[in-house]
Amino acid sequence: MKPILETTTPGESNESSQESKGCFECCIKCLGGVPYASLLATILCFSGVALFCGCGHVAITKVESIVQMYFSTTPSDHVLLTEVIQMMQYVIYGIASFFFLYGIILLAEGFYTTSAVKEIHGEFKTTVCGRCISGMFVFLTYVLGIAWLGVFGFSAIPVFIYYNMWSTCQTINSPPANLTMMIDEICVDIRQYGIIPWNASPGKACGSTLTTICNTSEFDLSYHLFIVACAGAGATVIALLIYMMATTYNFAVLKFKSQEDCCTKF
Repeated sequence: MKPILETTTPGESNESSQESKGCFECCIKCLGGVPYASLLATILCFSGVALFCGCGHVAITKVESIVQMYFSTTPSDHVLLTEVIQMMQYVIYGIASFFFLYGIILLAEGFYTTSAVKEIHGEFKTTVCGRCISGMFVFLTYVLGIAWLGVFGFSAIPVFIYYNMWSTCQTINSPPANLTMMIDEICVDIRQYGIIPWNASPGKACGSTLTTICNTSEFDLSYHLFIVACAGAGATVIALLIYMMATTYNFAVLKFKSQEDCCTKF
């Protein structure tokens, strides 16, 4: 009597091989498919944008309050400043929403194009559309990186202004021995920074008035918020630099693998 031969399909053999592996091996293989560079950039980007938008929104509101209270007593003198601040607040909302979606898209693109994912899910053919999308991400990320360098530089301007005011207050509180002018002659004129027009009254704060401004909670809070917002902009720049490297690598992988008929499918 001849023995009965059992046959198995390729799908069943793959399933049995997967079941024969331990949980630890499966977890290691799954973790190998994570694009850690894109994941790190996404976390850093979300954190930086959140700090920049949240702290910047509150800080410019405090600036408006300080200007109206101490530097511009006539409403018509700071009406342009009020409009600019309102516009910047809406821009901040747009930036936060855009980078939330863009970060998720880049992270998803990193998952699809990482070489570890191809090893897990098998080999797929690339498409012209997939390569075009990857190239578009490279171009857009480079443009955003250059733009955020400008945002980072712009966010350092209020920190510089506040630092000058704080340093002047320190000079008034602890005047150096070689100081030749009176304390009331030491002033900070914000009209020279273009915050309010030159015909605004009084436009500057001197002596004890300037010391009072520096000792207010609005000044201290907005100063630290601007510093944190500047740091958040810097973190976003670093995140975009990591995104640049990740998207460039992903595009290079797609371009190279398209010649071998073996790549990730978009």
